[in-house]
Amino acid sequence: MANDLPHRRSSRLPSFDYAQAGAYFVTVCTAGRRLVFGTVAGPTVDLNGVGRIIEEEWKRTAVLRPGVELDAFVVMPNHLHAVVLLPCGGSASAADRLRFQRSPRTLGSLVAGFKAAATARVNALRGTPGASVWQRGYFEHVVRDDAALDRIRTYISDNPLQWSLDRENPDLRGRDAFHEWLAKEGRRELPGRRPHPPPGLPP
Repeated sequence: MANDLPHRRSSRLPSFDYAQAGAYFVTVCTAGRRLVFGTVAGPTVDLNGVGRIIEEEWKRTAVLRPGVELDAFVVMPNHLHAVVLLPCGGSASAADRLRFQRSPRTLGSLVAGFKAAATARVNALRGTPGASVWQRGYFEHVVRDDAALDRIRTYISDNPLQWSLDRENPDLRGRDAFHEWLAKEGRRELPGRRPHPPPGLPP
């Protein structure tokens, strides 16, 4: 995680290839954690025009990147939580590498492309060309196994109901047990271990 908030740490594995097949949990936050996507209304989030753009652009991610699958996700007032399935390797042609300046099938390229597309549309809507929408970087976590995947999916589904305990909430009022677990989970992987494969792929 490369961002402006010192309290968040990356679970990025230094020797891990983030282009290889696997399930990944990602979080992308707004600049300054500003609440610009909508408001929490009980078990759901009432998205405004900006929030609907974020949701639409995230859904387009799989359309624009063949082979990528989107699993559970939620757009919160100031961030997006999602599980991404990368079922293929990160090989790319020389032309693709020149255009994207990175493999277009890596997790980093996927998030960067999403953020750029969403930013362009949001700024067009608001009439704020060049304005920052996102916090620098993003958080990623390699999903270890089925149990971890189930817990992350449940967290995403319940996130609106648990908004008061969400560490991204500027008015946090309690203990964020999920991210405490996630930090421990990030230390569990042994060097060289592959991530949890997407459904339907061999381990």
